[in-house]
Amino acid sequence: MGGASTQQFCGGAVSANMLDMPPSPRPASPPLPTACRDAASAGPLRPGVRRREAWAWAMYDFANSGYTTVVITAVFNAYFVSVVAGGAPWATFAWTAALALSYALILLSAPVLGAWADTHAGKKRALAWSTAGCVLGTAGLALAGPGGIAVALVFLVLSNFCFGTGENLIAAFLPELAEPEHLGRVSGWGWGLGYVGGLLSLGACLGYITWAKAQGAGAAQFVPACMLITAALFALSSAPTFVLLRERAAPQAAESGAAWSRVLSTLRQSRRFRDMRRFMLCIVFYQAGIQAVIALAAIYAEQAMGFTTADTIQLIFVVNLTAALGALAFGRWQDRIGHVRAIALTLLGWIAMILLAWSARTPLPFWIAANLAGLCLGASQSAARALVGWLAPEARHGEFFGLWGLAVKLSSIFGPLTYGAVSWLSAGDHRLAILATGAYFIVGLLLLAGVDTERGRRAALEG
Repeated sequence: MGGASTQQFCGGAVSANMLDMPPSPRPASPPLPTACRDAASAGPLRPGVRRREAWAWAMYDFANSGYTTVVITAVFNAYFVSVVAGGAPWATFAWTAALALSYALILLSAPVLGAWADTHAGKKRALAWSTAGCVLGTAGLALAGPGGIAVALVFLVLSNFCFGTGENLIAAFLPELAEPEHLGRVSGWGWGLGYVGGLLSLGACLGYITWAKAQGAGAAQFVPACMLITAALFALSSAPTFVLLRERAAPQAAESGAAWSRVLSTLRQSRRFRDMRRFMLCIVFYQAGIQAVIALAAIYAEQAMGFTTADTIQLIFVVNLTAALGALAFGRWQDRIGHVRAIALTLLGWIAMILLAWSARTPLPFWIAANLAGLCLGASQSAARALVGWLAPEARHGEFFGLWGLAVKLSSIFGPLTYGAVSWLSAGDHRLAILATGAYFIVGLLLLAGVDTERGRRAALEG
C-alpha cells in the first residue's frame, strides 16, 4: 500500500539487524523530506493527506446531518401533516410518497452520476451542485404555509434528492483519504461528527421555537424560520469541505455515453465483484430495518409507549449522542477485528434492540433499547461505508459508492413501507410492526456470512 512504500522510502525499513550486521555508528541523519514527515505523521491517512483535510471531509457529515434530523425526523414532517395538509387522512401517505419519489430518483441517477464523476474527476463539482440544491430546497420549505402542499412536496423531493446524492459523493472521497487498513476509523470520524451536527441544528431550532412560542408565535411562523436556520447551518458548516478537500482523481478517457457504459460494464462483470454484489444485497436488507427504525421510532415511542412530544425530543437528543459515540469508538475497533465481524456484531445488536423494544412495557427498557439502537446505528453506518471503500476499485470509487447509495435508498423505500403495511393490516399493532422489521436484520446477517473481504479486495485491486 502507499503508506507502507512511503515508510520504506523514508527510512527505517532496512536496518543493520535485518541484514545480520552489527550496528555501526552513523552520522546524524539529515531532516526528512517534507513528504516523508507528512507520511510519518499521517497515521490512518494516506501520504499527502493532512488531518485538516480529513477534518474538512468529516465536516460535510456534520453539515448535512441537520437536514435529516430537523426536516425528516423531528420538525418538518409533523408540521407538514398537521399544518400544511391540515391533518388530512392522506397527509402521512403524501409525505412518504414524496420521500419514496426522491429515493427512486436517486436509485436511477446515483450509479450513473458516480461513473460520470469518476471519468471527469468531478466528485467535488457534483458535490457542490448537490449541496446547493439541498440548501436551496431546504430554504424553499419555508415557503410552505397552511395549504401549500404542492410547494412543500416539490421542495421536499428536491432537497431530499440532493441530500442523498451528496451523501454518496462525499463517501466516495473516503478511500482517497484513508489507508485501506484504517477505513473504518476515518469513516467513524465523519459519522461521529455527523450526529453532533444534527444535535446542533436541532438545538438551534428548538431554542428558536421556545423563544417564538414565548412571543406568541404559532407553528406556521416558527417552523419556516427553522427551515432557514437549517439551510444556513448546512451552507456554513460545509464551507470547509469545499475549501480544503482536494479532488485527487484524474480525468479518464471518456467517450459519449461513458457513464452509462461503465455502469453496464460493472453489471456485466458483477461476477468479478461477487463479494461487493453480495454485500450490496446484504445492505438492502439490513438497511431496510434501520431505515424503518429511523423513520418510525418517534411514532412507535408515542403510539406504543405513550411518550409525549417532549419525551420524544429528549430521546432523539440522547440517541444522537450514543450514535456519535458508537461511530467514533467502533471505527477504530472495526479496523482491528475486520469489517465483516464488525458489521455482524452491529446486526446482532440491532436484533437485540428489536426484541427489547417489542417487549418493553415501561420506559426504562425502551430507553435501553433506544440507546442500543443509537450505538448500533453509528457503528453499522460507519462500518458499511468503510467496507464499500475496501471493496471498490481504485478508479471507480464514485461509481461503486453510487451503487452503495442505490442499495441504501432502495431499502429506504420498502423498509418503512413494510412497517406501515404490517401496522395497517394488524389494525395499528406497532409492536408487531417493529418485530417484523427484525427479520431484515436476520436476512442481512445470513447474507453477510458469505462475504469474503480478502477475495473482494483482490478483485478490487484487479478491477
